Amino acid sequence: MNISQSSYSSSSSSVNSASVATADPNVISSRRSADSSQTLASEPSRRWRDIFWLGVFLIQLVLMGCALTVLGLNRFKKTDRLNIDRYTQRFLENQRGLTENYWPLYALAGGVGTVLGWTWLLFLSSQANHMMKVAVHILTTYLAVISVLLFWMEQFFWGVAFAIGAVLQFLYVISVIDRLPFTMLVLQAAVKMVWSLREVMRVAYAFMLIMLLWMGIWSFGAAGVVASSIGDGGRWWLLVVLSISLFWTGAVLCNTVHVIVSGMVFLVLIHGGREASSMPPNSLMKSLRYAVTTSFGSICYGSLFTAAIRTLRWKIRGLRSKIGNNECLLCCVDFLFHLVETLVRFFNKYAYVQIAVSGKSFNHSARDAWELFQSTGVEALVAYDCSGAVLLMGTLLGGLITGTCSGIWTWIKYRDRVVMVGSTAMLMGMVLVGLAMVVVESAVTSIYICYAEDPLLIHRWDAEFFHQMSEMLHQRLQHRSSRAREVLTHHRFDNHTQETLPA
Repeated sequence: MNISQSSYSSSSSSVNSASVATADPNVISSRRSADSSQTLASEPSRRWRDIFWLGVFLIQLVLMGCALTVLGLNRFKKTDRLNIDRYTQRFLENQRGLTENYWPLYALAGGVGTVLGWTWLLFLSSQANHMMKVAVHILTTYLAVISVLLFWMEQFFWGVAFAIGAVLQFLYVISVIDRLPFTMLVLQAAVKMVWSLREVMRVAYAFMLIMLLWMGIWSFGAAGVVASSIGDGGRWWLLVVLSISLFWTGAVLCNTVHVIVSGMVFLVLIHGGREASSMPPNSLMKSLRYAVTTSFGSICYGSLFTAAIRTLRWKIRGLRSKIGNNECLLCCVDFLFHLVETLVRFFNKYAYVQIAVSGKSFNHSARDAWELFQSTGVEALVAYDCSGAVLLMGTLLGGLITGTCSGIWTWIKYRDRVVMVGSTAMLMGMVLVGLAMVVVESAVTSIYICYAEDPLLIHRWDAEFFHQMSEMLHQRLQHRSSRAREVLTHHRFDNHTQETLPA
């Protein structure tokens, strides 16, 4: 224990030198840990949070379900069964597609996405590290190959889009290549934690089945849109609206799993193990009940914005680290960086751990989590870690494989619908694979929250991993302090030069 305390004390002293915290972090973290244990033990009644967004999501779900049913039935076994085409006379192309022509293509996408997600969960303990490394290194090549195929099919817009995606992916990997060893270390620890909680794996399987049921309805409507006689422009607009709805629904289910798993991991770390006598009974069912009732509105709210803001932050951080001495470009990127950092304060994935533990609103949870990281200096470690980006690459790769399978079958049967079916099938695959990936991401967020609350919780769980985290935190804080001194020295030199120029 003396080693762990000295490691954390050295990290805390670096934070204090940077004026991040003024109090003893060990005292603060121990007090927070004790408070968290008492809160979980007492099981206070929780209030419903973010009810407005819960209502918006449910209304959207009901309206979208009705619209999907109508769009699918209108072309099911008979063209214009519900006589909808009379309202689109100006866009009519007199095509006679049927819903059942395209529905099997989406069924293939659902099957491939489910197999990929279940394969990821099945090999989580033995091959997770290799699968994540493959996802990082092969994604750029896969995007480039798809870009070439799209150019060959004379889909120039999409070919350029995928080519740009391949270039951005390559540049991002190059910019964070030195961070990948630590990232893999964190992911291995998260996999170890998740694999010890087999019940959370069953939760992920159950939510994938729920998502498949909704995708059956969604793909029925999407197939009706693809088969409709509306022009390509109208079909694309309808598919974009349907895709936004599917993305939000998928994100809500993913983040519901995130809250459930985070609550379980936090309890295990707080109480010192799965079999500890202080562990609350039926903890998984309680986490599930809170996630789908009182905290569901907060999940719906966060699911709208968190993914986009997080992805933008990763890209800006990668670009910022490779700019060099171009002051004009650095100034523009810094402006965007600080803007995104402000948004991250209120929209971040660590909020889901706070929601699971204390049942706060989403913005309150996000703000508390970010202030906890900044007050303890752990934010330097969180910023250095790329585990979320690596898991997102695996999700993208799963979506691309799913879209490719459905796209090839569509190319054989209906060549003029390849991009429509392939792009929407890709989204289906991403959602299903994401439901498997989020199990590991939940463990990562919980580990960081517990490390910021009380580092000795991580030491009690895995002493070797704790020492590695503490050493990296110490290095990152020293790096930030040296950069701050360098910027301050440069600023003073510029001021001195300006003062001496008139003389």
